[in-house]
Amino acid sequence: MTAPTNVAIIGAGLSGLALALSLHKQSIPCTVYEARPASLDIGGAIMLSPNALRILDAVGIYDRIRVHGFEFQSLYFRSAEDEERDSYEFGNRDKYGYDGLRIFRYVLIDALVEAIKERGIPIQYGKKFTRVVSETDIAVEWEFDDGTSGRAACLVGADGIHSRVRKYLYPDLEPRFTNAMGVTAAVPTSQIIAPEGYKLPVTIMNPTHGAFVIAQQLVDGSESLIGRQKQAPDLDREGWNKLMNDKQWCVDFLRDGAEDYPPIVKSAVSNIPLNKINLWPFYVVPKLDRWASDHSRVVILGDAAHAIPPTAGQGVNQAFEDVYTYALILSQCRQEDLERGLKLWQKGRQERVDRVLALNKQIDARRMPKEQDAGRSELENEEFDLEWLYSPDFDELVRSWLG
Repeated sequence: MTAPTNVAIIGAGLSGLALALSLHKQSIPCTVYEARPASLDIGGAIMLSPNALRILDAVGIYDRIRVHGFEFQSLYFRSAEDEERDSYEFGNRDKYGYDGLRIFRYVLIDALVEAIKERGIPIQYGKKFTRVVSETDIAVEWEFDDGTSGRAACLVGADGIHSRVRKYLYPDLEPRFTNAMGVTAAVPTSQIIAPEGYKLPVTIMNPTHGAFVIAQQLVDGSESLIGRQKQAPDLDREGWNKLMNDKQWCVDFLRDGAEDYPPIVKSAVSNIPLNKINLWPFYVVPKLDRWASDHSRVVILGDAAHAIPPTAGQGVNQAFEDVYTYALILSQCRQEDLERGLKLWQKGRQERVDRVLALNKQIDARRMPKEQDAGRSELENEEFDLEWLYSPDFDELVRSWLG
């Protein structure tokens, strides 16, 4: 018997939808199950780098979304004195085949859903996964909270950092809140006053107030995200909802200390629409020993399997790598070889995730305040080597993992 005959995907977010298209590309039938009654239509913009865009191109999505996103090549970092401190390449069409793309999450989800419907892949909404009932060497059965159940050759948890599917592998694991959250808003770019030649997107670092981010969005760059991180206590759902509904404190926080930043920040916070504010609490999970169950029929990926800090902007991009390579593994492994294949897949993927984490540390070290420059190593001052990250041949990569 060759590849699994059907795959159940829990979660119709970015990972789950991209997985459905990746499986379809390998002629593997699947069904997507989502707890919510409809597709997500909320969330701010995300940044997609060439490694993810190459995958979206392979599944027929890139040309649809490119016309709705803001293309750019580098991220810039400036000191509190407004001196350019560093830059980090996030895309380059000439070097990697793609520029970086900043696009709203809901726009990408809509494009993925549209493509899934065109391909006849079923999506069932209002189906909240509760637990795995049984698993054998050939199939897995599970339950939904409405009392119904399902059966498939494989079950994939693409249900985020608070994954319910992960409970089957790690019953006692809970994501850890980092006591930090992002407070962001969207403002008209026209109100942002900067000197001629000032490069965006930019992160302005301040030793007292932290980093302030300004990043253009919408296809013409006419809107910009502004944001800062804030320390915060852990809250339950009710607490987060209450905090989110109090928009004025978000405005006050974004404006606090603006006079200590370069003048561009004061102009950026001069008019903040209350309906354009968003909160993003940061959670992490520890490094996991396994992403697949004992019988290899249940798998977790994306945020459910690994947490990547946002320094290099690789969270969602690495999730797309997970789903595309998982589909390739399934297509190239016989049923009896699935356990071996998934172990090699996790090993290969973890190696890339570890390299991203190392890149994060290198980036953080390069952006230390000048008075701490003495602590930098020669490696941290070298140019970034990003070819391995942005230009992989994923099909060849999977073949090399399988040997």
